Amino acid sequence: MHDDPKILGHQGEAAAISFLQTLNFTILETNYQTKPAEIDIIAKDNDHICFIEVKTRRSLKKGLPRESVTYSKQKKIILGACFYLKKTKQTNSRIRFDVVEVYKTKAGFEINLIKNAFQAC
Repeated sequence: MHDDPKILGHQGEAAAISFLQTLNFTILETNYQTKPAEIDIIAKDNDHICFIEVKTRRSLKKGLPRESVTYSKQKKIILGACFYLKKTKQTNSRIRFDVVEVYKTKAGFEINLIKNAFQAC
């Protein structure tokens, strides 16, 4: 059961949220559901609204976690971000798309925040 990818994903997201909070991010939403995509974390970092994709891995056999955020996935996240901004009437906000890589190790989690991992245009 410890190899269940959903459990690993939830653990990674929880670790990412804690990590972001230590960097003074304000968590606005988690697992935000939109038609095109689920956005793992929506957070505020100073004057930016950040749309954050969390990728958790036990090993690098399938490559770096960030590599799994494909162009297709990025487009879905961007569409979801547009939906969120319209719904919350924040369309003039400064936004950023980040990726948090979470590596599960025997000692716990290693976390890498990639700010501006991709752009909307």
